[in-house]
Amino acid sequence: MKAMYKSELARLAGVSTNTFRRYLNSRRDVLAEMGVTPRSQTLPPRAVRYVVDDYCIDIPEEMK
Repeated sequence: MKAMYKSELARLAGVSTNTFRRYLNSRRDVLAEMGVTPRSQTLPPRAVRYVVDDYCIDIPEEMK
């Protein structure tokens, strides 16, 4: 898994960036432990893996 923009993940999840931001805010404690701040534009690979698994997002093979 590679680092990804929050907006990319929102698009792949099929939700608006505002909805995705609210989801991320609900997981703020877990993501903070991974080095993600509310102002981060990209998520590190570890955080991407967590979000993809938790939010059930299908990532195309070419984006992994």
